[in-house]
Amino acid sequence: MLAPKKVKYRKQQKGSFKGIATAGSCVSFGEWGLKSLQTKWITARQIEACRVLLVRSIRKGGKIWLRIFPDKPITKKPAETRMGKGKGPVEGWVAKVLPGRVLFEIEGLSEDAVKDVFRKVTHKLGIKTKVVPRH
Repeated sequence: MLAPKKVKYRKQQKGSFKGIATAGSCVSFGEWGLKSLQTKWITARQIEACRVLLVRSIRKGGKIWLRIFPDKPITKKPAETRMGKGKGPVEGWVAKVLPGRVLFEIEGLSEDAVKDVFRKVTHKLGIKTKVVPRH
C-alpha cells in the first residue's frame, strides 16, 4: 500500500477542508480523468483497490496514472481505552481530496469502456465524481 518513505512529523492535526482544488484540477497525462466533486479523505486502501481495478480492466491496452498520494497520517486510539494519555498511534494514511481534483487518469480505451471502468472506481471511493476528457 501507498505510504510516504519519510515524514518530518509522525502525527498531524486534522486540518480543515475549504475551497476547491487549484492544483491537479486538469487532465495532464492521459486522455480521460476522474474528477472529484466532493471533499473527502481517501485512504491508501481505497487508492490501492482502485489501482487494482484499473490495472485489471485495461489489461495491456492502456495506461493509468494515480494523481493522488496518501501523505497525511491518521491516528486512532485502541478500543475501550479511557480518554487522555496522549494521541493514539498512526493507523493509516489518507490523501486529502477537494472538489475539482483529478484522482486518476487513463488512456488507450474507448469512451464507453472508460466510463464503465470509472463508474466501478467511483463505487470504491464513495464520493461523487465525473469523467472529464483532456482539453
